[in-house]
Amino acid sequence: MSLTRLLSDQRARLAKLTQLLEQELQQLTTSDVDGETLAQLAQRKQVLLNELESKETLRRQVQSRLGYAVGLEGARAAAEEADCLEEWEACLMATERTARLNDLVGELLQMRASHNQKMLDFMHQIADKTLYNPSGRTGRQPGRVNTSA
Repeated sequence: MSLTRLLSDQRARLAKLTQLLEQELQQLTTSDVDGETLAQLAQRKQVLLNELESKETLRRQVQSRLGYAVGLEGARAAAEEADCLEEWEACLMATERTARLNDLVGELLQMRASHNQKMLDFMHQIADKTLYNPSGRTGRQPGRVNTSA
């Protein structure tokens, strides 16, 4: 597989991954998050990430076998010699954009998880204060004055 084709393939997969991240972002910014949809998006993202990793490993192996330095400088030199520097730069930009979007989604997930935990803690706190007795009434609560005397 030529370097141009490999880079083009990677960029297409990155575009699909970006679309999935945008869908995930859209889900996370709604008031009613659909957990099933998020789970499906996560599975599809994982498939794409595995494919991207596989192609990137292949690209690095070819780069090394052809005698280019490891890292960005070697990748750039290989792309220049293969006359696909423009495709390489486009792929690099797509990777950076996808990484930023992935970071944003991760931050939103963390915020949602933190908010959910705070809500659960608050609900537990309320539930502990309003226990019902066998007659269905709430028992005495600390700090309340009994006015039935």
